[in-house]
Formats: sequence, structure tokens, C-alpha cells
Amino acid sequence: MIDIHCHILPGIDDGAQNLSDSLEMAKQAVSDGIHTIVATPHYINNVYENNKQTIISKTAELNDALKTAGIDLQIVPGQEPRIDGDLLANIDKGEVITLAGSPHLFIEFPSAHVPRYTEKLFYDLQQNGLTPVIVHPERNSEIIEHPEMLYQFVNNGALTQVTAGCLCGDFGKKIKAFSLQLIEYNLTHFVACDAHNTTRRRFRLQEAYKIVADKFGTDYEYMFKENAELLAAGKSVYKEIPERIKRKKLFKLF
Repeated sequence: MIDIHCHILPGIDDGAQNLSDSLEMAKQAVSDGIHTIVATPHYINNVYENNKQTIISKTAELNDALKTAGIDLQIVPGQEPRIDGDLLANIDKGEVITLAGSPHLFIEFPSAHVPRYTEKLFYDLQQNGLTPVIVHPERNSEIIEHPEMLYQFVNNGALTQVTAGCLCGDFGKKIKAFSLQLIEYNLTHFVACDAHNTTRRRFRLQEAYKIVADKFGTDYEYMFKENAELLAAGKSVYKEIPERIKRKKLFKLF
């Protein structure tokens, strides 16, 4: 399996704090059936300044360490930028990196709201050949209260990624229920771990996919896995739900 969201690079954000942590996370990932990880350290101005070149360099160093340790896991570079009005300028400056060389760019919202300029920013990103991928929308309180906002973003071409731990109940019953509803209403395109360590924020991708398959059928599980494979290969993914999967209308979820 491929995990497209992970804080495994050592010592650069709130994920792995050192190489030992990274190696322990790598072992857990392999035990969970993961063979490729897109490393996505935070990029938040004045908090985490993990620019493109730093991430590429740290990814190469970690791959060397994994090879030395005999851990059969590949790391490819990515990033988790917090939404910001200067994002396009930072892309132009070479500070921002897409996911695994694909045209897809993670976008993280603040936990409590969605900035009013989001729609315009997403339009500008798409005009520049990039597809925004909203990370963990199931944990954004404004989207939970107004899921039609997420519908509009997806309808306009954005993608979303839900967190494996949310599907497994790690963030509570309400967020688990909302995560499942995003899948039910075809409002998400990826499942990923967003692992930060081997304890509270760990890898649970295999369990999450089993929940998806049991509740919605294996077609959904295969679609999520295939999207991750396409992204890791630097290719475009399914923006439209394949015809083999039944479409549903959007209703207010809460």
C-alpha cells in the first residue's frame, strides 16, 4: 500500500523528532503493509519553514538510512502547506513542493474555519496546473457544520483526503461518522495515515481500508488505493467517481 500523508522526516516538524523515531515509524508502516510513503512535513510560515529543497534533501537522507537499516520502505517527497494568501508567491519562489512530483498539492485549513479567499486561491492554483488536495476536512469544525462548502470545492475541481485514524475512531465518534459520510457522498478521494509517531498518531491504513470495504464495498477500497498509486507515480488521479461506483446526492450531514 501507499500512504500519501506522513510526518516521518526526522526533526523538522511535530512528527518524528529524530532518526530513531523515523526508523521506528518506518518499521510500523511496513508492518501495516505500506511499501511507499509520501513524506509531507508541515509548511507554515513562521512556524515550520520546510521548503522544497530541504524536503528533497531530508527525503534522500532518510532513504539512505532505511537502506542501511534493511527496512524495505521507499520515501518520496511531498509537503503539507497551511493555506496562506502568499501561497502562489511561495510556489513561484520554489518554496513549495507538490506530492511525489504529481500535479497535486496538499492544502491544510485551520482547524476551526475555512478562509474566505479559499475559492479564489483554488481557482488560481488550478489555472497554474495544480490540483489542491484538502487534507483532513473531517476535522475542520466549519466544514462539519457546513459540508456544502466542501461539496462546492470538490465540484470546482479540488480533491480531499480523509485520515485513517478518523475512520478508525481515534478522533471520536462524531468525526468518525462524518468521515464515513464524506465517503458515502463521494466527497473524498484518498485515505491516508497522517502518522506523526508510533503511538497516538500511528499507521492504521490497513484497518481503515477494511472499514471502507466492509461498509461501502471493495470498489471504494480499490479506488482509494489506485488513486494513491497514481499520485505516487506522479500522475493525475480520479477527480470523478468511477461509474462503477453508485453516485449519491448531497444532503446536509449534520
